[in-house]
Amino acid sequence: MKVFTYSEARQNLSKLLILAQKEEVEIRRKDGALFSLKSKHTTSPFDISGIKTKATTQNILDAVRDSRIR
Repeated sequence: MKVFTYSEARQNLSKLLILAQKEEVEIRRKDGALFSLKSKHTTSPFDISGIKTKATTQNILDAVRDSRIR
């Protein structure tokens, strides 16, 4: 976990936000107050990249239907 001072956080906000997408980031003020920053956006395990194929939607539906009949 990275810790930034308040001044560092202000000067590097863009970098800090990019980092917070991957891990939790802490910001420490001069008076010792500590704040935590993390991204609310989480990726789903179902987020996968597509593949190129010559299969049509009908081919896929037929394959699913056939697998259910057996």
